Amino acid sequence: MPLSPGVYLMKDSLGQIIYVGKAKNLKNRVQSYFRDSKSHSPKVKKLINHLKDFDYILTDTEFEAFMLECKLIKELKPTYNRMMKNPQSFTYIAINMNEDYRDIEMTYSPIENDGKLYFGPFTSKSTVERAIQGVKECFKIHCNNPSRKNTACLNYSLGLCIGMCLGGSAVKQYNEIIDKMIALLTGTDMSILEEMKQMMVAASEEYDFEAASKYRDNINAVNSLLSKEKIIEFTEGNHNIVTIDPLTNSTIKLFLIKRTNVLFSHKYSLESSYIEQLSEEIKTNILTYFKSNDLNSAIAVSRDEIDEAQIIYSYLNSDNCSHLIIPDKWLNSENYFNINLALNTLLRGQKTRK
Repeated sequence: MPLSPGVYLMKDSLGQIIYVGKAKNLKNRVQSYFRDSKSHSPKVKKLINHLKDFDYILTDTEFEAFMLECKLIKELKPTYNRMMKNPQSFTYIAINMNEDYRDIEMTYSPIENDGKLYFGPFTSKSTVERAIQGVKECFKIHCNNPSRKNTACLNYSLGLCIGMCLGGSAVKQYNEIIDKMIALLTGTDMSILEEMKQMMVAASEEYDFEAASKYRDNINAVNSLLSKEKIIEFTEGNHNIVTIDPLTNSTIKLFLIKRTNVLFSHKYSLESSYIEQLSEEIKTNILTYFKSNDLNSAIAVSRDEIDEAQIIYSYLNSDNCSHLIIPDKWLNSENYFNINLALNTLLRGQKTRK
């Protein structure tokens, strides 16, 4: 097998594709299935037992391998790619705004205009559970009296509930905490996270390291949740993204990306033309593809987009590529010079990396 990036398709004795995977190095990745079998998970061992043949598709870059894998899994729905085809693999946080006592819960299916605020989708149910649980533990709003008929719950007696179940001022205090949670998820106020950090520091200063460790875990869970929100926020911004991935010392691959779609890709030689000429050629493609794909920025990220959104966001924040974002106003003729300046800087940076 080649040492190149690409996608591999594993087949059973009937020729059915049972697993799709990606690799930066196809040979090393596929060989790993047949080495150290004792350390393999039960799923992998079962996969290998059913494996009779495989194909592969070469790509120029690891990024393309990720995107192709995602596309093929959605199209083919292989048996062993259960995680990506699971309809309940996406989770939302729902907060009921129609009630005096605003519940915070998880759901798989948001409903429009039902009086609830929804955040997500998140790809990890466990991350959402840990974050919600962490906030409830830190601020003692872990009430287990669903009837709320002015009767103290068990958690109140254990010091885990501030007394929302008893009504009165505790309900107002509870809703203030929920307001801070909403502000955190919308990115307008990070104060609730700062309060959690102060709790951790205070516990540490009192040598209560067990409590400090719990606060730390809860903070990490909330931060994991926020990193997913950043992906959603970035994707919904519908940025015009230009990326350059070096293939060799003298060859690059250019991608033009909008939202979760790769609109254009092409290989260029840095030695075949002057930077200014190459910049002009790329600018023409930028104007062609980004002007004809003007998307409504108000469209929320759907379940069908979240996998690609994560791949693109991770790619842009990796060391594999250099990128720039083209503001919409640069697509007007009077601002074309900004595109040229930015592209010249980006391309010269590739020359420097050589």
